[in-house]
Amino acid sequence: MSAGTSSKTATRADLRNIAIVAHVDHGKTTLVDAMLKQSGAFGDHQHVDDRVMDSGDLEREKGITILAKNTAVRYTGPSAAAVGAPDGVTINIIDTPGHADFGGEVERGLSMVDAIALLVDASEGPLPQTRFVLRKALAAGLPVILVVNKVDRPDARISEVVEETADLFLDLAGDLPNADDLLDFPVVYASARAGRASLTQPADGGMPDEDNLEPLFRTILETVPAPSYTPGAPLQAHVTNLDASPFLGRIALCRIHEGELHKGDSVMWCRADGTQQRVKLTELLMTEALERKPAESAGPGDICAVAGIPEITIGETLADAENPVPLPLITVDEPAISMTIGTNTAPTAGKVKGAKVTARLVKDRLDRELVGNVSMRVLPTERPDAWEVQGRGELALAILVEQMRRENFELTVGKPQVVTKEIGGKVHEPVERLTIDVPQDYLGAVTQLLAVRKGRMEQMTNHGTGWVRMEFLVPSRGLIGFRTEFLTETRGTGIAHATFEKYEPWFGELRTRPSGSMIADRAGAATSYAMTSLQERGTLFVEPSTEVYEGMVVGENSRADDMDVNITKEKKMTNVRSNADELERLVPARKLSLEQCLEFCREDECVEVTHDAVRIRKVVLDQTERSKVARARR
Repeated sequence: MSAGTSSKTATRADLRNIAIVAHVDHGKTTLVDAMLKQSGAFGDHQHVDDRVMDSGDLEREKGITILAKNTAVRYTGPSAAAVGAPDGVTINIIDTPGHADFGGEVERGLSMVDAIALLVDASEGPLPQTRFVLRKALAAGLPVILVVNKVDRPDARISEVVEETADLFLDLAGDLPNADDLLDFPVVYASARAGRASLTQPADGGMPDEDNLEPLFRTILETVPAPSYTPGAPLQAHVTNLDASPFLGRIALCRIHEGELHKGDSVMWCRADGTQQRVKLTELLMTEALERKPAESAGPGDICAVAGIPEITIGETLADAENPVPLPLITVDEPAISMTIGTNTAPTAGKVKGAKVTARLVKDRLDRELVGNVSMRVLPTERPDAWEVQGRGELALAILVEQMRRENFELTVGKPQVVTKEIGGKVHEPVERLTIDVPQDYLGAVTQLLAVRKGRMEQMTNHGTGWVRMEFLVPSRGLIGFRTEFLTETRGTGIAHATFEKYEPWFGELRTRPSGSMIADRAGAATSYAMTSLQERGTLFVEPSTEVYEGMVVGENSRADDMDVNITKEKKMTNVRSNADELERLVPARKLSLEQCLEFCREDECVEVTHDAVRIRKVVLDQTERSKVARARR
C-alpha cells in the first residue's frame, strides 16, 4: 500500500477498480477475456472457454450477461512503474449486463468502482443501454474511458460513432456541476476479439496499430483514480453482491471504503432496517483472475468476499465493532413491469416426477430471489397461492420464470402488466425510449406499428447505408407483445432496443393483439383429422397426439374473437381412407418460447410453465364459466 501526499487522505497506487459497461453484444465479455489472457491470468496449457465471464447456462444460451461479476487482472507492464507501482497494479474489473432489464445489476456494479470503460460498437454507435449506463455513471461523477470496439468491422464508421457518443455526453452531462471535466474523456480504439488496441484512430474497417491491449491498460492506469482512504479511519465495507458456497454458506462481496478486514475479525453488521449486530468473519477471500482464494487481510479499495453472516443482504454495511458508521443503502430505479406468479392450477399439475408444485415452495424460491436481486419486488395478492412479481422488464421476469422451470417448479404466470404511479392526483405509467434500426423499405411499416401503440418519434437518422435509425418514446405496455409483430413486419431484419426513460400521464386504451385464440373445448389427444380443418382458421400451436385440456389455447385465430374448438375429433375409419392421409396436409405447428407465450397472452389468459412444456391457457378453464365472466364485463 503506498500513501499519497495529502496529510488527511492516502491513495493506493497498486489498485484500480473499473466497470466495463455497454449495450448488448458490443463486446464487454470478449474484452474481459482478452484482458485476462494478456495479463497471464491463465496457464500456458489451461483450456479457457470464450466469454468466460458468462458462466450461467442461460447467459451462454442467450449470449447476454445477466449478473454483474467481478474479476481481477494483475498488470505488471511498463505503465505500472509510471504510476508509482513498480511491483504491478491489481485491476478489479466488474463485467456488467448490457440489457436494460438488468439495470439493477449495472447500478450495483457502479457502486463498487471508481471509473467506467464505456464500450461502443464502431458500427452501431450508442444505443439505449449506452445512454442508461452513461447517465448513471455521470450522475455518480465517475470518470469515463470511451472504448470504440469492433473497429475492424467492414461497416465501421469510427469518426461518426465518436461524434455521436460525444453528443450523448453533452446531452447527459449538460446540467451537472462538473460537466467540463466529464466531457474530457480519453478514447481507445479496439478489436476485443483480436486482442488489440490503439490510441490513434485506425481507418474504418482497419485493425488497431498495437498488437496487444497495452494502450488500454495504460489508459486505465492514467484515468482511473486510485482508491483514496483516511489512514486510521474505522472500518466501512459495503455489501454489493451475494454468492453461496456449499462449504461456507452465504458469501458477501464487499467493497472496502475505509479501514481493513482480517480473517476472524469481529465486526458490526449494520442491517438495512437500522439494527446492528456483532458478528465474526469465518473466512476472507480475494479474487485472482476467475478464482477466489483465501486471504488474511484486505485494505481500503479492495473488493473481497467474506463468509460467516448467513442472513446478510445487499446494501448493508460491515463496520468497526467499537465505532460503527453505516454507509448509505444502495438504491436502484423502481420496477416498471409486473406479472403474477403462482402455483400450477391446470389439470396437468404434478404429473412430472419430482415437480415442485406447492405454494410454500414457490414462495420460498421467490424470497430467495429477492436476496440477490435488488431491482425485483414480490407483493402478496388476493390469492394465497399467487404473488405479484415486479421487475425492470419482460426479459428480467422471463429469466426468473425460466430459472424456476429448470429447477423443476410448476407455475402459472399471468400476462405482464405495467407498474403505475399516482403523481399529482393523476395516474402515470412508465415510458420507454425505443431505438430501432431497420432497412429503409420497412420504414412505413414500423412507423405504423408504433403509431397504434401510442409511440411518438423523437429522432430519425439515415446513415446513407440503406438503413434508418429511429428513436421513439413509447408507453411500456405498448411494447408488451411488440417484438413478435416487429420481427414479422421487418422479415426478421429489424433491430430494436428499449430502456426506461420516465413516467408520463396514462396514455389511454391501447390496441391489444388483433387476433383471437383457438381454445380446446374438451380434454383428450389432438388429432390430425381435426387439425387439418382447424388450420384453415388460423395458426396451430400443438402437434398431433398432444394431450390438451379444456381451456387450453391450442392456436391463434385469424379473426379478433376467441373460438372454442374440438381439436380431439376423430375420423370414422373406413376401408377407403385412414387418418394417415391427413398428416401429409398438416402445416407444422408454431412452437412458442416462454417469452413469446408471455407476449401472446391477453388479459384473460396466462401461461402454464412445467419442466417439460410451456402452454398458454385461459385463466377460467370452464367454457360456461368463461362466458358468464365475459357477459358480466359487458
